[in-house]
Amino acid sequence: MATAFVDLEGQKVPATEEASASLANKPDGSAAKPGTSSKGNGSGLLAAKMPDLMRGLIAPMMGILVFLGMWAVLAPQVDTSLGALPGPVEVVEQGAALFDEWGAAQEIEAQFYADQEVRNQAAIEAGNPGAVTDFTYAGPPTFLDQILTSLETVALGFGLATVVAVPIGLACGLSPLLNAAINPIVQIMKPVSPLAWLPIVTMVISAMITGADPFLPKAFVISALVVMLCSLWPTLINTAVGASSIDKDLLNVGRVLKLGWFAKLTCLVLPASLPYIFTGMRLSLGVGWMVLIAAEMLAQNPGLGKFVWDEFQNGSSQSLARIMFAVIVIGLIGFGLDRIMMALQSFVSRNRTI
Repeated sequence: MATAFVDLEGQKVPATEEASASLANKPDGSAAKPGTSSKGNGSGLLAAKMPDLMRGLIAPMMGILVFLGMWAVLAPQVDTSLGALPGPVEVVEQGAALFDEWGAAQEIEAQFYADQEVRNQAAIEAGNPGAVTDFTYAGPPTFLDQILTSLETVALGFGLATVVAVPIGLACGLSPLLNAAINPIVQIMKPVSPLAWLPIVTMVISAMITGADPFLPKAFVISALVVMLCSLWPTLINTAVGASSIDKDLLNVGRVLKLGWFAKLTCLVLPASLPYIFTGMRLSLGVGWMVLIAAEMLAQNPGLGKFVWDEFQNGSSQSLARIMFAVIVIGLIGFGLDRIMMALQSFVSRNRTI
């Protein structure tokens, strides 16, 4: 087949040259238009890329448009205690309203500090430094503030889960005896709901944090610990699987080279387990983000979960649209966090050789 392919290519070249020569030497003096072949190549490249374009851009956009169309048509037909189910337009309007509320709150906060600065300057000029105040603005959190609080909470819970799960997973993967001892505990604790963990964590943290002004708010710590307890299991399990799947020849090479445990861990075990570890971390981050909303609802941590709960309790005509907008934001943030983890995995694994 290779010989036939070369022979065919060899026959095509003279034919092409002959055709070009005859075209260039036409009696009427006409020549081939420059750029004709490049246009053909451009069309061929576009045709070759069209399936990828359809799959990567056009098909998802069409799916989203169909979903929005079905939502807009079916939503007015669903009646709730607060009226008809809001459609995409109403949800977007409430999202814009939440952003406007954030802008107004920023202006109020800036005005508060400006007025305080004026009062302090006047007190200093009047020779009364004891009247100088340094109050912190204590207005209600806006929607964007609650998004930031939720991200901070899940970051703390996910970080604690990773710090706990990765070392235990590596130890279980390298020691079959330890794995057999811990595996029953993991299988029992893994399916426990965050609603079951929350009362236990609340009582423990309430007993430990008794100060009037702790460094971290009690509700914040409770939500973060519930996220940790529910999200560490995927990372632990995947890390153990990755560590136990290392090629035994690599471990034998480490013994021959008399590598210490730290060199063995950093040069052999971690590089080989890295894909498994990041797969577990991606799963844990997704679980943690889902758990966070329920934890914030019950712990009253001022994040997205509390926002959804407060709007549900409010029961105004805009509450349902605001809740639906929060649901969309929660989904988009979860998608973004997963993409960030994928990018981090690619960055860390760029020089992996095992």
